[in-house]
Formats: sequence, structure tokens, C-alpha cells
Amino acid sequence: MLEKIAFKGFTAFEDLEVRLAPGINVFIGENGTGKTHILKAAYAACVFARDGYDPHKFATKVCDVLYPSGKSSQRLVKRLAAKPHERGSVQVSKKVGTESSQVSATFLGKETKAPACAVRALGDWSAHLIDGAYVPAKDMLANAPGFLSLASRREIHFEQIYVDLLHSAYLPPLRKRNGACERLLGRLEERMGGTVTIKGEEFFLSTQHGDLEFTLLAEGLRKLGLLWLLIRNGTLGKGSVLCWDEPETNLNPALMETLVWALVELQRMGMQILLATHDSLILDEFDLQTSGNDSILYHSLYRHKGSGEIQANSTSTFLQLEPNAIQDAFGSVIGRSIERSMGSLGK
Repeated sequence: MLEKIAFKGFTAFEDLEVRLAPGINVFIGENGTGKTHILKAAYAACVFARDGYDPHKFATKVCDVLYPSGKSSQRLVKRLAAKPHERGSVQVSKKVGTESSQVSATFLGKETKAPACAVRALGDWSAHLIDGAYVPAKDMLANAPGFLSLASRREIHFEQIYVDLLHSAYLPPLRKRNGACERLLGRLEERMGGTVTIKGEEFFLSTQHGDLEFTLLAEGLRKLGLLWLLIRNGTLGKGSVLCWDEPETNLNPALMETLVWALVELQRMGMQILLATHDSLILDEFDLQTSGNDSILYHSLYRHKGSGEIQANSTSTFLQLEPNAIQDAFGSVIGRSIERSMGSLGK
């Protein structure tokens, strides 16, 4: 599993290191604190060797999933600083059994005759490759027909995560699945009211009343449908990593319990999960549905009041998470609501 991610002079980060739980990792923080960049760097480390191991592919994958202007890796070096950096780096470490390894990429921030980046690997990263999936906040399944053909022949302004996700979603189901997977699929089918089928390049929710195309299906149900597909075809399972950016987007709160239940169960099956959220309900659900036997860390990203640089605090206990931008926002709403009510009483 991924063990640690570290950045220096990279995108929004001056110097940040985050140690990961082997199970669930929940990232919170205000907009602009780098949650998505952490998830994308983790994902890049998982999948860059899918088509053959070459450490230099890590730098290319980082660039593809973050997609700076012109795909220029130089733009990944932190620029919004008093003194622009000459280089920036991202390093990801993993541990499988007793074997540890890491892969890192250093990007140059200025035009030079040297290569735009340098990559190194410590330990044998290829000995135990990790697979995974990245689910963005924007839905892709409803817009899937023709997208892969377009992306293969034209230069389109989409991060590689969208292409990768569709390739994973189109995979046929596994021949055999264990009982835990079948229980997961059954629960998701109950909440969706059917199963997902693929006709050509189009996704449908198949129910007892017929097939409903994803363009007409509520996006919250599409999210459950995507999770169902990735579990059914083996993309998600023991030893894999799921990076999910804002899973609560367009999801009715009534479905949150099922979604979190599925993620907790996947963790219990041996999968690692990294997700970023702005939603209080999803935090409450994880707090309610996990126990002392589960592996979970909450990571709070925030800007230091003095330097303004991004830092991180991590805790296994939700109530001890500080600072908590989500709870602070809700506390502000409650405080202003009380103030308004008290003000009207005095009139």
C-alpha cells in the first residue's frame, strides 16, 4: 500500500509530507489547499507502470493527470512564492509486506538545456505493482460515447484521469468474485434499483421496468453505478487503491450511508482509499460506521497563519481533527443564525 507522499516546491506545496493509513484516508481543507493534487499524485504512482515498468513514466503520468498548460512540466514547479523555485519534486513511498520502495520525480522550473525532469526509484518499485482508479468530481459515464475515440486521435483539454476511468469502466466482469464482493454488489443493486449494462459505448441502468440511459439518470445513482462496475470487473479489490475526489457531489444525503458503507467494506477487504471532501455528513458517516478494527486517518490541510504555506494534521479520531474547515463553516452558520434570532427578539 502507499505509505507516504511528499512534495517540495511542487504546485501549491512548499514542503509537505503526508503519511497514509493502509485503509481509508479522508482529506479535508479549504479550496486551494491541494487535496486534489495529493490524490492525483497518489494515483499516478499507482498506475504509471500499467503498460510496462519504467520509472520515467511516473513524471509523464504526473503531468498527464495534473495537466498544466501546454502539458509543460515546468509549470508544476511552485510559482506563487516570493522567490520562484528552480525545481519542485513529488515522492511517493509504498510498502508491500516487509518490502519498501519509493518513486520520485523532480521538475525543473526554468528553461534549460537539461531534461525538463529527473526521476529516480529507490528499492524495487516494480516488484509489487499497485493498481487503482481515480474518480473525479465530474461525472464521465453519461458523456462516454465517442470520448475514447476522440481522445485517441485528437488533442483535447482533459486530464488523463477521464480516459483512464472510462477504460476501467468498460472492462468486462471478472469470471469469479468472492462472497464479500457479491454482498457489496447486491447492496448497491438494491439502492440503485437495478444493475449497470453497457451497449456499445453507452451506459444504462437496467431495472425491471427497462433500461434507463445514464444521460437521464440522476448523477448520484451514476456514482453508485460506477462503483458497482469497478467492483464487478475487479478494478477495485484487495491491494488496489481508490482515489475519489468529492464523492458527495450531486449525491443525495440519503445515499451517503450506502456509499460510505461500501467504502468501509472495501477497506476491510484490503483496499486503500484516498478521498477528498467538503461534506460534514460524509465525515459523520465514517465516524459512525468505522470501529477500532478499521484503518482510517483524517487529514486536515490548512495554511499556516504566519507563512501562509500549506501544512497537514492527521488523526485517527474525527473529533480530534484540527483545524476542521467544515465544522468551522457550520459553526459560523449556527452562530450567525443565533445572532440574527437574538437580534430580532430585541426589536
